[in-house]
Amino acid sequence: MTTKRNTIQRQMVMDAVRRHGCHPTAENVYDLITKDYPDISKGTVYRNLNALLESGFLARVSVPGGADHFDHILSRHYHMLCTECGDLHNFQELPYDHTLDAKVEKLTGFKLQPHKIVFVGICPECLKKAKKS
Repeated sequence: MTTKRNTIQRQMVMDAVRRHGCHPTAENVYDLITKDYPDISKGTVYRNLNALLESGFLARVSVPGGADHFDHILSRHYHMLCTECGDLHNFQELPYDHTLDAKVEKLTGFKLQPHKIVFVGICPECLKKAKKS
């Protein structure tokens, strides 16, 4: 097993994911980094996101019909996606149900990986904006 070097670019990508705060897409990460380092390429950002995923420093949150998002919080938790602004938020107020996978396996015969649930709705900020309109 080889270990990957922690390069300056990799650290910039990790810092951008943390700074964004709302589960950025690869494009969001690229946009954040190019504000300070306009010469960085998209390929460098994408390669480093993938390296951080492979190394276990980031998690991927897949959104049906949308771009993947990246999360630096690695404990199992749920997410909420706003259909208006597209932001993806942590939803840690509902404890992760570790028993759900076993229940589904027993009912279906599937061998599951840990479940990932994304709740979909309109965030409080977008609801406020809609009421003002």
